[in-house]
Amino acid sequence: MTDKLTATRITEPGLEFRYGQGLADPHDGLSLFGPFDTDQPSHPRSIAYAVIGTERGIDAFAKFSSALARPQFIVPEPQNKRLWPTYPGFEAAFHCIWPEDAAALSEVNADKLSSFAKHRDPNKRAFDVVNAYLDGIKPLTKRDEPFRVVICVVPDEVWLNCRPQSRVRNATGIATSTQERKLRMAGQRSFFADSELDEYRLSPDFRRQIKARSMEHGIPIQIVRESTLSLAPDEHSTGLTPLSDRAWNLSTTLFYKAGGKPWRLATARESVSYIGLAFRKPDPHLRTRTAVCAAQMFIDTGDGIVFLGEYGPWYSPDQKQFHLDRKAASNLLSGVLNTYKELDGRPLKEIFLHSRSEINDEEFEGYQSICPSDAKIVAIRVSRDRTGLRLFREGTRPLVRGTLLVINDRTAFLWATGFKPELLTYDGWEVPIPLRIDIQYGEADITQVASDIFGLTKLNYNACKLGASRPVTIGFSNAVGEILVSNPDIKHRRPQFKFYI
Repeated sequence: MTDKLTATRITEPGLEFRYGQGLADPHDGLSLFGPFDTDQPSHPRSIAYAVIGTERGIDAFAKFSSALARPQFIVPEPQNKRLWPTYPGFEAAFHCIWPEDAAALSEVNADKLSSFAKHRDPNKRAFDVVNAYLDGIKPLTKRDEPFRVVICVVPDEVWLNCRPQSRVRNATGIATSTQERKLRMAGQRSFFADSELDEYRLSPDFRRQIKARSMEHGIPIQIVRESTLSLAPDEHSTGLTPLSDRAWNLSTTLFYKAGGKPWRLATARESVSYIGLAFRKPDPHLRTRTAVCAAQMFIDTGDGIVFLGEYGPWYSPDQKQFHLDRKAASNLLSGVLNTYKELDGRPLKEIFLHSRSEINDEEFEGYQSICPSDAKIVAIRVSRDRTGLRLFREGTRPLVRGTLLVINDRTAFLWATGFKPELLTYDGWEVPIPLRIDIQYGEADITQVASDIFGLTKLNYNACKLGASRPVTIGFSNAVGEILVSNPDIKHRRPQFKFYI
């Protein structure tokens, strides 16, 4: 007879704001107390920003910018005041001035941009569109103003057409990125090169490519679709969330990218780091063993560090798994820790490796060999449950977010989605799916491991939310990996996480 399993709930992790005040919801903490770094020297007092876009895009952002500075225009949906709370205005929320006018504007010709976005070749589409925006970013580094962030307003046509699987209709019919890649695999290349970069060795995805190439200029960028900036009263009917929600989300990420720290995880443990590992193939369409591993490190301050490992035969087509050899694993962790020493340098007591795939003995030996002698290292697999395990509770509400089901001392299931008592609602569309947590190597308390992972769901500075469905170490691993790996010739990589989100 087996022991009966009992589900418990981890309390919603708290966030720390100004004056050391703690609350679970970032909306509440920012509205009542202000950001965590308000009284620190690093806190930005005003944000000098630039806007690049078509005439229509620049005008749309100017109106949205005015709304950010004048909160009386931004109200929540009456029936969802808790889910979509009132936006108090940028200065009230972040104790930082948001100028209604940009410090610099750069207009992109709308007709040319549309023409670029309709090109038959997907790599050519993305390359030319990115160049149009980079032409507006390059001059900013020569000006006296210390620009904190560049806002790239992108027409929806560009957003839809410049993605890996986009289908573009033109005079010769429909061409897909897969078809074009097959041609390049057969040896076709462009006869004319107008840049030192080979457009066919860059991502055909506009977002990934511009994130990678703009790092050279040292200014974080924020990409915004023109339709997202709509101030129309019926915007929610087009699939957008209410204006107040979009204002909160955009303001939070702009403040973070400008050097601010909106909040700090109150449950963060000092001298403990979490490193997310993500494997990517340079081109998923090529039958090759070549792959690379990208690592993202997060520490108790909430700061993120990004590092790219070595390319090598890490992918097994037969097993469909990625694995580093001992030396590559050692070099990867060594690079991450050396970068950490340069940016922070405090001694670490515990290092937790988070990976969606399995880590084998050889890999862990490599990681372990470079780990400081006075620190312990633990390897954890964090994946969305594929066994079909689901829990239900009586009544009409789904399982509560934070529910934890411990199977044994090395395996547990954590529901990071579900009904949120703090919001009195469930903001999802499906039966909540748990995260499966497996301690593969090392020793740690499974409940503490789950609690740490749950806390990491609240370090998404790309939006102002109660919590994400996955920890930041896993949730952004694909995005970071795609930016780094799909643009292998980029030399000016930045270690700061704000350049990747």
